Formats: sequence, C-alpha cells, structure tokens
Amino acid sequence: MGQLYVESLTQALVIYLLRHYSGAPPQIITSVDRKLTNSQMQQALDYIHAHLDQDLSLVQIAEVINISPTYFASLFKRAIGISPHQYVIQQRVEQAKSLLSKRDLSITDIALQVGFSSQSHLTQQFKRLTGITPKQARTLS
Repeated sequence: MGQLYVESLTQALVIYLLRHYSGAPPQIITSVDRKLTNSQMQQALDYIHAHLDQDLSLVQIAEVINISPTYFASLFKRAIGISPHQYVIQQRVEQAKSLLSKRDLSITDIALQVGFSSQSHLTQQFKRLTGITPKQARTLS
C-alpha cells in the first residue's frame, strides 16, 4: 500500500467519523465567504512591488502566501477588483510615470527597469491606462 492510498483511507475515515459522530452540524464555507486575510494581501502586494521589475507569475505570488495560483487569482480579483496581471501592469505604469521625470533615462531603459519586455509594450499599456504615450507624458512633466 502506497502513501497516497494510506492518506486517502485516513481522509475517508476522518470524514466518516466527523459525519456520524460529531455533535455539531457541519459548516460548509462557500468560496463566496472566503477572502485573503489582511496579512496575506499585504504579503502578496509586498512581493509584487519588490519584484515588479521581474517576470512575475501567479505561481510565484501564490507561493508567498501558500495557496494555489488559481485560488489566489480568484481571491485577489475579489479583493482588489482587477486580476493580479492587471494590477501588476498598473503598478508598472505608475512606476514608469515617476521615472519619466528623470531626463537622463531613455524610455526604453524605463520600460526595462519597471518590468516591461520592451518600449513598445510600455507604450501600449501606458496609453491604454493614461490616454497618452510615455513620450507625451514626459513632455508634460
């Protein structure tokens, strides 16, 4: 008998015992009731901000708070209102905005520093979120 088989039997036995011999009725918590704790949310946000310049993945962020990537994405979107990916894009654009005032940095350098793969990717996302290009934003600052 393998470890998985033993764990499955143990789990089945525990469920059986709880259903038949527990004094309190079982409470079923639906996914609607679940949310990230303040601590989990802060850990995830801290990780995102610390690694904004890197190629982030759901797996990496979810591992920080020890939950599955799919479940994390669902709870994150419920808490913030946008997907983790869109949140990262927004934060990168915000960081790019602040770096645009530094005239010694090219827009390409800024794009790479904030985690975009290229200047065109930064420009596309920047324009989508702000309505203007990074070059236009630089001339306004």
